[in-house]
Amino acid sequence: MSITLTEATVASILTRSSGYLKTVCSHSLQPYRGCSFGNSLCGVGCYVRHNPFVNRGAEWGSFLEVRENAAAAYCRQCDRERRWARANRGRFSVFMSSATDPFVPHEQRYGITRDVLHAMLENPPDELIIQTHSHLVTRYLAIFRTLSQRCGLRVHISIESDRDRLPGLPPPASPIARRFEAAQQLRDAGIHMVITVAPLLPIADPDRFFQRVAACADAVVVDHFIGGDGTATGARTLRTPLPAAMAAVDPACLDISYRDAILERALEQMPGRVGVGIDGFAGRLLSGPPVPREAIPGAASPADY
Repeated sequence: MSITLTEATVASILTRSSGYLKTVCSHSLQPYRGCSFGNSLCGVGCYVRHNPFVNRGAEWGSFLEVRENAAAAYCRQCDRERRWARANRGRFSVFMSSATDPFVPHEQRYGITRDVLHAMLENPPDELIIQTHSHLVTRYLAIFRTLSQRCGLRVHISIESDRDRLPGLPPPASPIARRFEAAQQLRDAGIHMVITVAPLLPIADPDRFFQRVAACADAVVVDHFIGGDGTATGARTLRTPLPAAMAAVDPACLDISYRDAILERALEQMPGRVGVGIDGFAGRLLSGPPVPREAIPGAASPADY
């Protein structure tokens, strides 16, 4: 599918968080509207494909809006939004990004994310959470080193499984091996590194998978599409081809109990470094031995990253 590319200026770039992200951060920031990865594996079940405010009638993966003045908009908003965030949420925490990937291939041409990061060097948030599916995140390693000295910085790389392919679906935007390499490079550079297994796909060898995660990440977050896509039953994801492809590999992985079984394996390999669902994205980790399903996440003792 070809992508319609447009360039735009925006009145604002910092959005006060609500809904799923409300306990994760005070604001979200989208350097692009749409996502060049919409036609890759991560795009198949992406919850944003169901968001009419983002898609505006277009098919997910068919468009990308380049927000040319994103850095200038950040500079214009940040002082006011910092005051609001500290008064209402306790800290000025930015999640980049929840409705696009900051490291889409077009970033190499336009550098919108790079410009935003440079603006943050001059006027940093209290916390910045970068979420990506791409190994291209390492291109800005030098910026991250400096920025991590000026704010709380976490980089999240999604690695949903140890399988690069699911039957009938496109390949991932970034090979699993490249994402593991990127995570290792970031952690070796002293960047707080988190692997997000979201949405959880069938894992062939959970013990070996989480051993690899433990070696290159400070923490891991596991999130099933049930609840993780913004609906209690995973209704949005169930309207996509993703569940059928998952079931063709392992029918059990469609049930929330699969997440709980995987969490037990993760806790065995990474005790004290495992988060689940929205609590995990917010930096609240499970503690102690594996816990039963009814105790996740309510009975867990949270700890901040």
